[in-house]
Amino acid sequence: MSHPKCVVLGVTGSIAAHKAADLTSLLVKQGCSVRVVMTADALRFITPLVFKTLSRQAVVTDLYDEAEGWQPTHIRWADEADLLLVAPATANTLAKLALGIADDALTCIALALRPEAKLLLAPAMNGKMWQHPATQAHVATLTGRGAEWSGPDSGILSCGYEGVGRLEPVESIATKALSLLGIRHKPSDPTLQIGKPPRRGRGRA
Repeated sequence: MSHPKCVVLGVTGSIAAHKAADLTSLLVKQGCSVRVVMTADALRFITPLVFKTLSRQAVVTDLYDEAEGWQPTHIRWADEADLLLVAPATANTLAKLALGIADDALTCIALALRPEAKLLLAPAMNGKMWQHPATQAHVATLTGRGAEWSGPDSGILSCGYEGVGRLEPVESIATKALSLLGIRHKPSDPTLQIGKPPRRGRGRA
């Protein structure tokens, strides 16, 4: 029997962080092994217990969260991941990933990720932040390195603005993740849909 695909799910500090719980549940139902790593800011929006319960695995919230054994957890997870999925991915996180900054567990995993693993990013932020030239430069850099994207979507944002910046529906993110892993979603989950490409540039939403 083949081993389940390993998805490391990075959850960052966005109001959309709670939606990552549904994403975790969807991926687990599709047979994935989901390991959640949360940034310090993500802890302000949702607790690790939610992800521990849904994934049935330990949750990493600190670079120095170490399990038994000699190998650092963030290196072991980077070695074992088939997919690093960051959802929601904030502007701050995109900048760190593009610049190679590794100052927490998530960014260390990203920097140490094995070449065969996939990287899928699902941005969520204010529309002006998404359209800012700095963010778009980071998007271009990450795309050039092979990163895949799910969203962002358009609509009313939590800040009250309307535009591009909403987290893509979790069903679309899950479908994109499964596609990258070579997994066809089970017929029991007909809600899964193919995700849209990211919206870029400074044009109006």
